[in-house]
Amino acid sequence: MTIQQFLHAVDGVSTWVGKAAAWLIVVLMLLVCGEVFKRYVLNAPTAWIFDASNMLYGSTFMLCGAYALAQNAHVRGDFLYSSMRPRTQASLDLVLYLLFFFPGIMALIYAGYHYAADSWRIGEHSSVTADGPPIYPFKTIIPIAGVLVMLQGFAEVVRCIVCLKTGEWPSRLKDVNEIDVVEQQLAQSEHVDDETRKLAIEKAKTIDEAAHQRGLGGGPQL
Repeated sequence: MTIQQFLHAVDGVSTWVGKAAAWLIVVLMLLVCGEVFKRYVLNAPTAWIFDASNMLYGSTFMLCGAYALAQNAHVRGDFLYSSMRPRTQASLDLVLYLLFFFPGIMALIYAGYHYAADSWRIGEHSSVTADGPPIYPFKTIIPIAGVLVMLQGFAEVVRCIVCLKTGEWPSRLKDVNEIDVVEQQLAQSEHVDDETRKLAIEKAKTIDEAAHQRGLGGGPQL
């Protein structure tokens, strides 16, 4: 496996988990809509709905963390950072990952594991309501999400090292997928006019060039 294949493989894992976890939003929406109907139409509110909705949203938020890092979607203030050269960006990223990212995520995994273990051991339930739902499945998400973010963090460090050696940011999986879609559309379009084909080729080149810019490079979002 080459370095680029490794990076795309990690991106793929983070993307798959993030997109799978996004379906929890649908479950949350159905849960809330059902509760609204029960509360205001049937006059039969559910006591544990608040706990369940918090756990569903919290699970989505945590499990999508690695996906957001893989997509470089975390909030950043880069008005100075974006003007730096790729090697300078990679050097700064690498320092920030080592000083802040990895210690923080390791602490999250360590604490999350013990929180989850204690919760499973006592069969913990929510105390907000008398018949609160179990919390131990929700707390188990904490170390799992931490491991996923840590894995994506390793991939980001590898990207920094590659950039320091080559002077360019390696591509991300989403960049490759976007270029593949454009190329497939060109191949399947037998009757497309020259102007449309030219615009599509330029779009593919723009995506490829943008993959090497810091906006798609992906550093620690602090």
